[in-house]
Amino acid sequence: MNENLVARVRNLSVGFGPVGRELPVVRDVSFDVKRGQTLAIVGESGSGKSVTSMAMMGLTKRAGGRVLSGSMELYTRDNQVIDLVSAPESVMRHLRGSSMSMIFQEPMTSLNPVFKVSAQLTEAIILHKRCTRAEADAQALRMLDLVRIPDARQVMNRFPHELSGGMRQRIMIAMSLVCEPTLLIADEPTTALDVTVQAQILRIIKELQSNLAMGVIFITHDMGVVAEVADQVMVMKRGETVEQGCVNAVLQSPRQPYTQSLLAAVPKIGSMQGTLLPAKFALIEDQTSAALAMQPSVAPDYQQPPILSVKSLSIRYDLKGGLLGRVQRRVHAVEAIDFDIYSGETLALVGESGCGKSTSARAIAGLMPIQGGNIVFEGKNLGSLNKSGLKALRRDIQMVFQDPYASLNPRLTIEDSLMEPLQVHNIAHGAEARKQVRSLLERVGLSAEHAQRYPHEFSGGQRQRICIARALTLSPKLIIADEAVSALDVSIQAQVINLLQDLQRDMGISFLFISHDLAVVERVSHRVGVMYHGRIVEIGPRHSVFENPQHAYTQKLLSAVPSADVTVARKRFELIEEVAPSRIYDINYQAPDMSYREVAPGHFVASSNIM
Repeated sequence: MNENLVARVRNLSVGFGPVGRELPVVRDVSFDVKRGQTLAIVGESGSGKSVTSMAMMGLTKRAGGRVLSGSMELYTRDNQVIDLVSAPESVMRHLRGSSMSMIFQEPMTSLNPVFKVSAQLTEAIILHKRCTRAEADAQALRMLDLVRIPDARQVMNRFPHELSGGMRQRIMIAMSLVCEPTLLIADEPTTALDVTVQAQILRIIKELQSNLAMGVIFITHDMGVVAEVADQVMVMKRGETVEQGCVNAVLQSPRQPYTQSLLAAVPKIGSMQGTLLPAKFALIEDQTSAALAMQPSVAPDYQQPPILSVKSLSIRYDLKGGLLGRVQRRVHAVEAIDFDIYSGETLALVGESGCGKSTSARAIAGLMPIQGGNIVFEGKNLGSLNKSGLKALRRDIQMVFQDPYASLNPRLTIEDSLMEPLQVHNIAHGAEARKQVRSLLERVGLSAEHAQRYPHEFSGGQRQRICIARALTLSPKLIIADEAVSALDVSIQAQVINLLQDLQRDMGISFLFISHDLAVVERVSHRVGVMYHGRIVEIGPRHSVFENPQHAYTQKLLSAVPSADVTVARKRFELIEEVAPSRIYDINYQAPDMSYREVAPGHFVASSNIM
């Protein structure tokens, strides 16, 4: 037995469908994973990356799939060789969590919504390590500290829905590492994370990998991440391997046109330097060559009143305790932020996970109460609207959430999910509604035949496109896109962003674009607001903020953007050691006022230092 091997896969084929008539979605895939090394599997959404990893974990049967041919072997630390194809479920259940662990792409669907974080973290520790509750709690707290979660003890007592998407993803990463597995399969583990936390998480995985001689399979569409973490790279397309080799060879001298096209489609920071307006991505025709040139968008009319005006918006969460369950402290999630959005404009909000971006977005959509300030949409104060007024508002303000699977009803077909808003708002019914649904699916890069399928039959990227189609059904005036393209591979991401820009140009739609991908933000936004610690610390025209960042946190964000250049990427692990400060205060705490200075026309920077 090769002592360096963790896993060996040979000629793996996986299919879905009735027995004897399976449709193969992975064909003749082979690779090795060695101790202390990382294999990155890259490719577009639906290429078979996740199915390959699910087959190794023994999870394809639950989704109606099975291994058609080939072999999969796991080499454990006690020198056992486990045949993963023929192993019974009892053996696989023991291996999952102890010898093999997986970080899934969508954290909200991986975490149990009715259990607190503490129960979910300690469950695997107690099951596999047979330790006491106190020992398990201590290990869980240590893992939360490792993945840079502030107020870890407080987070242990919270439910998943009370945390941001990025915080949930970090908890998933902590859960996967608590038992120190031999093989870690990471399926888009940093998709929901901002660049600074992403750098931290990748470094943590690398450090644990080195300390534990752990093999890692890293599934991603982010070539910048591949450049940072991978030793070997396997490129997949339509279920097959098209190129395989060491990371330097594949990224610096790709041989296959498909690999070359993937690298060419990666958005690069600084590509918009010297331009004032957003521009569409050059699309890849037939996934082989860049063909379409950039087309600038239309400038918003800043002489007209803004379509949305947010003034002194503050949001708090009560923390109860004691025998009587009284409010003892509060989380200051959002602290007196101000911004406007104009018709036909895209304002991007960027910042670390948990900084208040998504909380602000939900308040604007009328999905959560506010404790201070005003939100005015088309001259109407949201705080004074009745039930019918809020219903009309939700037709004009639509939201695309970060987690696509949690946003779609698993019991409804895609057609039913997309028809629902048309019927609720009495816009279209029957054949006319179905016609609109099929048209929308085609606009977001899917086909009409997908309408009769269910959410679990799609990849993560395809589900996100369905959510975008649903947001477009009511022809809204403002779309809040909360990490709307974070789950998409680069080529589909380019198509969706181009679609959003086409809609903006043709219909004058405004966007509040929340993202951690600064290269995408640079391409899509007119103005940018940088959030930190619940406040906006810098806001202004995109070109001014990106080309002349003034606040220390903005500078840090830009310096942490990943690069697909292998020689540059590995240096990013040196960044950002400090833990984000707590925002939990006594109930009588009054936050200090924030003052701003204008450094360029429309470009404002916080004068107070809150870092």
